[in-house]
Amino acid sequence: MSDKNDAIDLAREGAIATLTLRNPGRLNAMTRGMWHGLRAAAEGLATDASLRCVVVRGEGGAFCAGGDISEYPAFRYDVASLRHFHEEEVWGALAALLACPVPLVAQIEGACMGAGLEIASCCDIRLAGASARFGAPIAKLGFPMAPREAALVRSQIGDALARDMLLAAGLHPAQRLLTAGFLLDVLPDAEVPDAAWRHAQRIAALAPQAARLHKATFRALAAGEMKQLLAGAYDYADSAEHREGIDAFLAKRPPRFG
Repeated sequence: MSDKNDAIDLAREGAIATLTLRNPGRLNAMTRGMWHGLRAAAEGLATDASLRCVVVRGEGGAFCAGGDISEYPAFRYDVASLRHFHEEEVWGALAALLACPVPLVAQIEGACMGAGLEIASCCDIRLAGASARFGAPIAKLGFPMAPREAALVRSQIGDALARDMLLAAGLHPAQRLLTAGFLLDVLPDAEVPDAAWRHAQRIAALAPQAARLHKATFRALAAGEMKQLLAGAYDYADSAEHREGIDAFLAKRPPRFG
């Protein structure tokens, strides 16, 4: 960790975890230490069978303003170190988030730029405040978005917005990202934390096995692996959760999952 007290913080309340990006004074810009911490946190969450939802947020009213540029001169001017940063450190963390079997709800406030946009693109549900702003103005810094990262962002925000953000350093309001289908909802700023928590509670109250299977389906569809997906698609047939959901409906009572 650096002396700026940058970190990835995890908290737990019942079946819901909160993952917080923290870099005080820098709008939670991602340091290399934070990328390592994010990967470790995501991999840990993936192994917790009791977890049902994760809220991903930034500290202090900002989601994430991008990468911490103060670190860049130390590694960006060498091909090998630059490749390692993007392919191992950044993509390692993003891939761990994408592979997480637990639903991820992004609580987006303030700046959501560059690295923040990439992290938000890994989440399943995205809620934002009306004053949130989105972009990836790295063309001003003289370098492109790494290929895997660009493909991820483009898949979530669409081609037109991705091209404007990367080619023209376009910054866009939350409403435009809502129209593009990136956001589920745009809310008054003060309401975003409660709305994200309520959404997480809704998810946590539902069938956890079904949520994990849905996430596996979405990952397989994104990778074009329908044949592989179908091979085990119905293995849940005799599971307790499957039986409980149907039995509860027929008995006209709330289901008791887990």
